[in-house]
Amino acid sequence: MTKTGPISRRDVSSALLALGALTAGCVPESRVDDANSRATTLPKAGAASTAPAPSSAPAAPPAAAPPLIVPPPVPFDQAIANAAHVVFTSAPAPGAGPIRIVIDPLMDGMTGYQSKATQSIQDQIAAIVRRDFPRYDVQRISAESLKDQPRVLMGTLTSVNADLKPAGEREAYRFCLVMGDLKSGKIIAKQVVRSHIEDPDTTPIPAFGDSPVWTDDPSIETYIATCHGSKVGDPIRQEFYDGLLAAALLGEADEAYDAARYGEALDLYTTARKTPAGDQLRVYNGIYLSLTRLGRNTQAMAAFRDLVDYGLRKKRLVVKFLFRPGSVRFVGESNLSGNYGMWLQQIASKAASSQVCLQITGHTSPTGPAAMNDSLSLLRAEYVQSRLENEQPLLKQRTVAAGVGSRENLIGTGRDDITDLLDRRVELRPIVPCV
Repeated sequence: MTKTGPISRRDVSSALLALGALTAGCVPESRVDDANSRATTLPKAGAASTAPAPSSAPAAPPAAAPPLIVPPPVPFDQAIANAAHVVFTSAPAPGAGPIRIVIDPLMDGMTGYQSKATQSIQDQIAAIVRRDFPRYDVQRISAESLKDQPRVLMGTLTSVNADLKPAGEREAYRFCLVMGDLKSGKIIAKQVVRSHIEDPDTTPIPAFGDSPVWTDDPSIETYIATCHGSKVGDPIRQEFYDGLLAAALLGEADEAYDAARYGEALDLYTTARKTPAGDQLRVYNGIYLSLTRLGRNTQAMAAFRDLVDYGLRKKRLVVKFLFRPGSVRFVGESNLSGNYGMWLQQIASKAASSQVCLQITGHTSPTGPAAMNDSLSLLRAEYVQSRLENEQPLLKQRTVAAGVGSRENLIGTGRDDITDLLDRRVELRPIVPCV
């Protein structure tokens, strides 16, 4: 049960001890707009507040809000350096001695993906801290680094339009950087900057790029909301604390998978599944991918069924079917494309046995005429629909196909490569009620 009272340090310590025993054997961005956030410092302890003198004069009307000042985008490395210096300069420095800070891996503000860009941000920040803020001891997230309730650094990188919204034509990347203190349970520093749209290499790291399924995930939403929806002085969300156990293991699991240590990755993903926050998409994707790489095909098929079940439970199952450019046929050279038949079979079987109706929606990138994209997205949805109905004829009266072109892009950069693959997705959503 999620607690509604103040954050309990005893609970956090107990949870971290539980993680040690296990290992021994950010709301999507579209729902949050914090473009006016500014990094500030907390008031000093004991500072007195001055009460206004009483007055009999009528209250003046409230002043109009100042117009939004949008700083111009700057080169990527400069934007990261600017944000890091503001956050580490404005964060209060307690006492003397070293300050431990853990980096909870940064992610894309819409998809939750980690990429070469987010990894480079972490490396750049670590170098800046070692050079300019030597009191800080920067560490990656792990069971060991979390034991003493350190400060934690989190951040998101999101493509946005001229109004700083993740919609329409993207013009820049917005980078949000937040520092929280696990001991006090507070957000203690924050900054938002913009970089040039063409600068970051947003190629997903293998653990995310290889994942066959995407959907809304509460653990990712909590991370993104903690970054985007918070201001200095706010309490850290209890759900964020609850997810630290799984986050520590998943960080290590993703590193093992990216290094092709698939047996080790499988052990870590499986252990993460046993934590209180283990029911999450990254866990199910990781288990499926590791089993696939290890050649355990029967177990991998069962793991994919778990992915389908998770997506249907969350009312949104996004499958990364890779189509040939301008075509409704699947590509043949994807390193996982050989599994498309199995994916379709398992989706059809689960939909039929669950007696659900499905809306199948095709999407495209913004490249090309809008009318053509609308037509192509519908044709792709209809192709997937026909494949599912061939697998399970019972679905012929229980599916409907639609195409939305590029109107619901998650990435929106129009690069038409692996960085915006999710913009060319096919979504399956249960229809309630099923008629």
